Amino acid sequence: MDKQVFIRSALASVLALGAITAAHSAPVAADPSKEKCFGIAKAGANDCASATGSHSCAGTATKDNDKGDWKYVEKGTCDKMGGSTMAPKK
Repeated sequence: MDKQVFIRSALASVLALGAITAAHSAPVAADPSKEKCFGIAKAGANDCASATGSHSCAGTATKDNDKGDWKYVEKGTCDKMGGSTMAPKK
């Protein structure tokens, strides 16, 4: 195999993997029919950074129902799920 072709193939693979990883870890886009619900996210299933500053990425919650971690839910359902629409104090 030509060295140039090999290098281009390797670079394309790295770029494609980066795009796939970025798409998987991006938070859900804000939707007017949804609201942030704190304290209901399961470990590894939060939608974005912790309100308490313990981490800065989606999917990195380390424990279930941490009051600083949140998920988007349908408006009006957060209280029923045992969560809060207000971020906890730091």
